[in-house]
Amino acid sequence: MPRTLPDTMNVVAIAEPGGPEVLKLEQRPVPQPGPDEVLVKVAWAGVNRPDVLQRQGLYPPPPGASDIPGLEIAGEVVSCGADVGPELGGGMVCALVSGGGYAEYCLAKADHCLPVPAGVPLEEAAALPETLFTVWHNVFERGWARDGETLLVHGGTSGIGTMAIKLARLFGIEVIVTCGSEEKCAAARALGADHAINYRDEDFVEAVRRITGGRGADLVLDMVAGSYTQRNLDCLAEDGRLVTIAVLGGAKAEINMAKLMVKRHTMTGSTLRARPDSFKALLANEIREQVWPAVGEGALRPAMDRSFPLAEAAAAHARMEGGDHIGKIVLQVTHG
Repeated sequence: MPRTLPDTMNVVAIAEPGGPEVLKLEQRPVPQPGPDEVLVKVAWAGVNRPDVLQRQGLYPPPPGASDIPGLEIAGEVVSCGADVGPELGGGMVCALVSGGGYAEYCLAKADHCLPVPAGVPLEEAAALPETLFTVWHNVFERGWARDGETLLVHGGTSGIGTMAIKLARLFGIEVIVTCGSEEKCAAARALGADHAINYRDEDFVEAVRRITGGRGADLVLDMVAGSYTQRNLDCLAEDGRLVTIAVLGGAKAEINMAKLMVKRHTMTGSTLRARPDSFKALLANEIREQVWPAVGEGALRPAMDRSFPLAEAAAAHARMEGGDHIGKIVLQVTHG
């Protein structure tokens, strides 16, 4: 029998642009799935840097997306759209969503969902989609990473950084990370990084050259941009690739094009949230085929930091902005 759903739900909304305190618990109508969508009763939701930027008024949701923050969820499918096959109904899934994750119920495109393997806790499943989709696309699809190469990742203990470590090691790639303290460097090495550079104590360009015997890294995954851009290029080996996925250090950069030409460097970058649904569906399918078996086998799991109740989303954002977290922060949305 079809499940009886409530008319309203608890959500965390952004009252106005500002600090963590502008996140407020509200009542909203439970949404109804469109033809190609499912409605998920959210058990856990991931907290990501784009949520913080949206709260600050710096990263508005794309047209048609929910204004409620939250880009990844895990929970039970409780309703399916007319074009969705019955196999998803009642199943436990995690999903990449364009918004709406900080809520008791969230819509997801059916082909953006991944089944939660047996033995994977839902809080860990909720911590996978955003970072896994981002790292897979940018390191392997845009950055052309392959086994035997060397990858430099900035922010090695962030959600993105920890996923990059784990995913790269899974595919035979040597990983160098930068971190802001010796404690974080030790944590990154414990997670699988081959080398960790404390950028406060050592110039990471010189450190990468030393670690690679002067050759440089094959690929840099950067979230800083700005003044880091030329320094990243200086870290690269011949034919190296720089992939930028955020601009925390500034959106503009000045680079030496002569150096780039001599060493045949490639620069690229991307954002994920505003990409077409069809692209995300293809990405989800590739991850299902190439990576998801490792999740089911236990070979790939997210690094978890702390969890907070949904009503304490402001505290979760404050922890992320404080920079002390190692791995993923998640919200517990519903129980049972």
